[in-house]
Amino acid sequence: MIDGRRRMNARHSGRPLRGAAEFAGRTARRGANAARTRLTVTLGGATRTRVVVVLAAVLALSSADAATVGASAIQLREALHIDNTDIGLLVAVSSLVGAVASVPFGMLADRVRRTWTLSFAIVLWGAAMLWSATSNSFGHLLLTRLALGVVTAAAGPIVASLVGDYFPGGERGRIYSFILTGELVGAGAGFAITGDVAALSWRAAFVILALPAFFLAYLVFHLPEPVRGGQGVLRPELVVPPVDADQAPEEDAAAKITDAQRLAMRRGIRSDPRLLSERPRDSMRFFAAVRYVLHVRTNVALIISGACGYYFLAGVQTFGVEFTRDQYHVDQVLANLLMLVVGGGAAAGVLIAGPLGDRLVGRGHLSGRIQVAAFAAVAVVLLFIPALITHSAFTALPYIVLAGAALSAQNPPIDAARLDIMPSFLWGRAEGIRTFVRTGAQGLAPILFGAVSDLLSGNHPYSGLRWTFVIMLVPLSASAFFLFRAMKRYPVDVVTAGVVVAQAGAPVDGHPLPRPEQ
Repeated sequence: MIDGRRRMNARHSGRPLRGAAEFAGRTARRGANAARTRLTVTLGGATRTRVVVVLAAVLALSSADAATVGASAIQLREALHIDNTDIGLLVAVSSLVGAVASVPFGMLADRVRRTWTLSFAIVLWGAAMLWSATSNSFGHLLLTRLALGVVTAAAGPIVASLVGDYFPGGERGRIYSFILTGELVGAGAGFAITGDVAALSWRAAFVILALPAFFLAYLVFHLPEPVRGGQGVLRPELVVPPVDADQAPEEDAAAKITDAQRLAMRRGIRSDPRLLSERPRDSMRFFAAVRYVLHVRTNVALIISGACGYYFLAGVQTFGVEFTRDQYHVDQVLANLLMLVVGGGAAAGVLIAGPLGDRLVGRGHLSGRIQVAAFAAVAVVLLFIPALITHSAFTALPYIVLAGAALSAQNPPIDAARLDIMPSFLWGRAEGIRTFVRTGAQGLAPILFGAVSDLLSGNHPYSGLRWTFVIMLVPLSASAFFLFRAMKRYPVDVVTAGVVVAQAGAPVDGHPLPRPEQ
């Protein structure tokens, strides 16, 4: 009798807990469904949403790998008996090898079926990460990072080429905002999830990172291959309010003209006769294509600026957790959490900057995308200074969050602007060259950050990081300088790319094409 009452009381006492759990589950499902529906409406339908999410996941996997090495730095140093320079080398070798491999992948992006190529690379990617988890020495781990660098090089050129062909020019900044959010989500996962797992086992952290790669490869393989040259863009499947009334996608996709190119042509901006004299065309040989890409002065300025920005970001990803622990006197779990908060600010910057650049161009500000990036670059330097001076995490957090937002805000408008200054048949090769320089800078950053910090710290592995970050504000300032340089040349290079693309097609919107200047 007593046992029966106890069982009945236990059942009654468990009902509130089960009810609360069921209510929480229903609320979570409704919230997830509402968020998914909202995202689908915002991006213009299920197909476009699937493309954006999958491409964002590709970038997320790449940045998660780099962040995991940084978040696991303490465990790797203890297990393999290495120093900060060696930690930097682990990140650097994959980046430097990837820089070299990005050029041939850029050529492939202009020639072969991109979705299948990227899918195959991701399978090898996952295998290389599993191989990393079996390392029993620094040399073994270094070898696995070399293999990883080769296959990760496919992401940059192929994603850029796909974005150009999937989406009209008038919304590429906004689309890039969503896709580049994947980089930040991946970095956050590397710091907050696999970084905490690494506190127990760095090998488990690499395994956890490798498993999603195979599922992602399956999703990429089944993406539709877009028609090249922007002739088969994915039109919105739903009625979506445009960002701006004057910012509608091009009505004539077959003309292959981006919104910025169309605006520059209508204003009568003169094209560059030197670039036109090189006769850029789809059948250009490799060295002729490289020469043309590097003769576009806006492109060179954007490449250098982006390399400086990514150089600093790579240093933050690799040594940010250790810097936070030493500078603000917090433990590793809280340091990872603070980096996650900073990542949230960076995601906000990405999501705001892309649509803002599109809106400015839609309202007639031809250089609007470059302007957004340039002023954000200035803000980064100014915001990092007080964060590096204070020793209070509470005081530094607002500055770091805003600096992270400004640092990441440069990327979506710049990525959209690069597609405006290059003919569509050179998108893959141009991105391969840009990735070569950018990834090289990312590869050098961990080595230089680690070496400088070791040089300045003496016997203490952390004390030199503060002054290292101060010194590295110099290349970050150079990023802003080159963006302002690019702003002056951008209109000429935009109209030149438009003339090159349109020479093989019909007049734009019924208007005759401007004659190339002699």
